Amino acid sequence: MFRKMFWILMVLFFSLSVTGCMVAESKYLKKVDEAENLGKELAALQQKHKDLEAENAALKGQVAKLTEDRDSLDKMLKAKSDELSKNIVELRKKISDLEIENANLQKSKEEKVQEVSKTYGDMLDKMKKEVAQGAVTITELKGKLTVNMVDAILFASGEAEVKPEGLEVLSKVIDVLKDVKDKAIRVEGHTDNIKIRGALTKRFPTNWELSAARAVNVARYLEKQGIDPALLSTAAYGEYKPVASNDTKEGRAKNRRIEIVLVPKD
Repeated sequence: MFRKMFWILMVLFFSLSVTGCMVAESKYLKKVDEAENLGKELAALQQKHKDLEAENAALKGQVAKLTEDRDSLDKMLKAKSDELSKNIVELRKKISDLEIENANLQKSKEEKVQEVSKTYGDMLDKMKKEVAQGAVTITELKGKLTVNMVDAILFASGEAEVKPEGLEVLSKVIDVLKDVKDKAIRVEGHTDNIKIRGALTKRFPTNWELSAARAVNVARYLEKQGIDPALLSTAAYGEYKPVASNDTKEGRAKNRRIEIVLVPKD
């Protein structure tokens, strides 16, 4: 019986030993699986860390590029700003210079207008008698002075030579014109629309030639009396610039005239 009990105990011991080994082996395998899983997680984390480092490096490169672009843009903007400031300064100077020039021109214009007005006043004073008789009219408009003399006061009918009485009238004009230095003096010849007839046509085929000859003779007399010829010019308008109707005797008389015009120099 004792021997039987011994074998029973031995079997129980062996069974317990085998069961303990199996439990230990199961725990070992579980730990191995856990280790493998942790290894895989570690590898995944290491790869993610590597990817993040690469992404971080790329971002740093982009930041460096943006910083470089910003610095370049700042330099360009500063250069543009400096150039704009310089242009503004230059433009302001030009505006200031133009304002000064405009003021000077305005002053010069006013002075010239005053000079013409003085000439106008002197001419009226010299020719009171002729103006009163209606033989001479003197006008001033926008700096342009015109002395209008009917032909009867200067010329005999059909003639181009200034008659003695006409020379006396012109001498009064000359007394004023001799002090004019900054204006051009234009002598204009005008006629009525009555055609040249008879023997007179040999000298003056048309009113063009008559008006031209009268204007030239007046200009020559002005030159002889000391008027600078460089200031003188003549123009012949014939019948084509009437100041009155040619349908009446009075109108035709007004159209037959010599005009001495003071105009700005070219």
